[in-house]
Amino acid sequence: MERLAVSEIIKKIEAEESFEAVADNYSFTLKIDEYVPYFCGAVHDGHQFRKELWENCIHTEFERWFEEDPCTKEFVKTHPIVIAGCDSRFEYDLNRDPDNAIFDLAWGKQLWKEPLSPSEKKQSLEKHTAFYSVVHALISKLEEKFGSIVVYDMHSYNWRRWDREVPVINLGTSNIDNDRFGEMVENWRQSLSELKLPHDIKATSKINDTFFGNGYFLKFITQNFKNTLVLATEFKKIYCDELREVIYPEIVSAIEQQLQQKVKEHAALFYKTFNK
Repeated sequence: MERLAVSEIIKKIEAEESFEAVADNYSFTLKIDEYVPYFCGAVHDGHQFRKELWENCIHTEFERWFEEDPCTKEFVKTHPIVIAGCDSRFEYDLNRDPDNAIFDLAWGKQLWKEPLSPSEKKQSLEKHTAFYSVVHALISKLEEKFGSIVVYDMHSYNWRRWDREVPVINLGTSNIDNDRFGEMVENWRQSLSELKLPHDIKATSKINDTFFGNGYFLKFITQNFKNTLVLATEFKKIYCDELREVIYPEIVSAIEQQLQQKVKEHAALFYKTFNK
């Protein structure tokens, strides 16, 4: 892996180079093994929290981890193109628009002892802007090369805060073109429902049951690129003890191993359907 400036990352994309890099401010990673008509994103995978904010933050390290999406990059790490955030959403949230990316309140609790200064906010929002400049360059290149593409937008959620049974996988589709892509959504939902998970966990899979696909990553792509489908895919945190900060590696591995084939098969079907 290289450490590259955002401008260098974009130049490599435009030149169709294969590379693996971390942004020079360590805010996100991008791996491109080969240029294919799909990629995977894990915008909430990051846990880094820059040191100058530690003393001012009321939320504990555990409270931050609880609302992040650990292991979502791990789920898709073998695919040819993977982009993932490194920083905690408590510094700035890549799945929110720039005006709302920095929390004052986080899940009902004041986040900062003292309000952040304009310079502190600016430093974080520059990383948000840099990430999306790379996303724009990447999709521009892939659409130019392949026509229509599909993005697997990986997330997780805390099921214990729900007072009803919730699905192991939820697809949020309220901001995509369902008339055009509805069959591909259902195919993805069905494929995920066939995951074989340890400990007799049944891979229930539903659409718009807990979340509706309102994230900025999906909206940014959908609004700027009419030939790209974003599949906001939320995994219930069956792969960890969300109250004790314990990861269950056997479940993480089972998901990762099966997604190697399932993502590839679905992306191939999408390409065959929309790039005739």
